[in-house]
Amino acid sequence: MSQAAISQDRESNTIRLDRREFIVAGLALAAASMSPNITAATPTKQPQTIARPKLGGTLEVSALGLGCMNFAWAYGPPTDRQHAIKVIRAAYEHGVTFFDTAEVYGPFLSEEMVGEALAPVRDQVIIATKFGFEVDPITKQRRGLNSRPEYIKRVAEGCLKRLKTNAIDLFYQHRVDPNVPIEDVAGAVKDLIQEGKVRHFGLSEAGGATIRRAHGVLPLTAVQNEYSVWTRDPEHEVLPTCEELGIGFVPWSPLGMGYLTGTITPSTQFDPNSDLRAGFPRFTLEARRANWPVVELLQRVGRRKDATPGQVALAWLLVKKPWIVPIPGTTKLNHFEENLDALKVQLSASDVKEIDDGFASIQVQGARAPEALLKIHDIGANLGTSSAGGHGLSLLPRQDRTDK
Repeated sequence: MSQAAISQDRESNTIRLDRREFIVAGLALAAASMSPNITAATPTKQPQTIARPKLGGTLEVSALGLGCMNFAWAYGPPTDRQHAIKVIRAAYEHGVTFFDTAEVYGPFLSEEMVGEALAPVRDQVIIATKFGFEVDPITKQRRGLNSRPEYIKRVAEGCLKRLKTNAIDLFYQHRVDPNVPIEDVAGAVKDLIQEGKVRHFGLSEAGGATIRRAHGVLPLTAVQNEYSVWTRDPEHEVLPTCEELGIGFVPWSPLGMGYLTGTITPSTQFDPNSDLRAGFPRFTLEARRANWPVVELLQRVGRRKDATPGQVALAWLLVKKPWIVPIPGTTKLNHFEENLDALKVQLSASDVKEIDDGFASIQVQGARAPEALLKIHDIGANLGTSSAGGHGLSLLPRQDRTDK
């Protein structure tokens, strides 16, 4: 994203977004609002107030969301259910209103935790979940991608039950299905919206062409792709498309799967049985050593701001555009508090330029995901690919195909 684009969102010599007007008062009381004794049966307290941007111009959410995958899967064994509920409720009490989960996280477990934690305040929060992987309800094994309309509708019923709600606020297609036209996917979600079971539609790891096709059938509220200081894939195609069409953007893994916090070192061990990073190219021993200059860059800026590298990484995203809402995930209360304090870090245009120029001089070692996972990302979602002049990974509708 260009410096000129950043400057358009600037007031005086410091970048300030509308969301920041609400931050100070809410965070000043944050520590007092955290109770170590919250249990599943304890009523939640009144939330603090933080800024609430609107995704897609319509869906009001907190400036930072909470990614809830980690409680159930991916970076270690599942978290104790009561502890997960405590962290989720603490996030709400600190002003977070945007919670992200998916059917496949667990599978099912993350949705169950989110549903139980937020049931007492359901009408005061936004819950996003995802469909798109076929999951065996008995063995819980993934069977690959499945976005057939009838399957989407069946998945929605299960999500509603686990989330203890009558409507899903934001329903994402988790990955683009190459065997189902995105127009059919959007049509199925449109039916669910008309039935009152879904309120908003989103895509994840989609490229520009697919975004445009889906948006033409049912306006998209948000696109969720990986984006962070060391993962710039959305900048070449996806972010410009979202800006043009008025679609919100939700960066997943905004802290680089933890690496950008500076707490993952060459000595860090990843359990191959429970931690996906054990098989990710950027998390080999050699890559962790080679990529440390990215952390040093964030540390250098952070020393001037009295901020951790992770807070600087989140602040960098927050100043990019007011319609970008990161969803850092964590299972620990102190890490959640640290992430939330990123809302107090104000980066100037020169700070952002220092980060962007510094990163441009660093050659990041290792792909952001294994090849098998990169292959199921849409055309245009990964660096080195472009959907310009094409139709993306999604199958064309039958009437537009040459093989009909």
